Amino acid sequence: MARVKGALMTRKRRNKVLKAAKGYWGAKSKHFKMAKQAVMKSGNYAFTGRKLKKRDFRRLWITRISAQAKACGMNYSTFMNGLKKAGVTLNRKMLAEIAVSDKAAFAALVEQAKAAL
Repeated sequence: MARVKGALMTRKRRNKVLKAAKGYWGAKSKHFKMAKQAVMKSGNYAFTGRKLKKRDFRRLWITRISAQAKACGMNYSTFMNGLKKAGVTLNRKMLAEIAVSDKAAFAALVEQAKAAL
């Protein structure tokens, strides 16, 4: 049986890493060993960034809801508690969008929350 050499797959794997490292500064985009380390590190940063993005957006939504609730004479926690007791199941993303775009509808939600408390 003929001997199988791994040159093709090795070259393919290395080219894939080097392509992912395209645009990196200095030898990180040219030398396989350094490129591999940089690509692995950037993958970790990307993974962490996806988690942080969710966290940051939630903080933004809560800040927007809180600001509009205060303008209507209620703080955030009592507003959310009132909505829960009133049976309103809007998520924070939608509540923040309503707070920014439709202040009258948000005021109606505040009244509904006050009535439920």
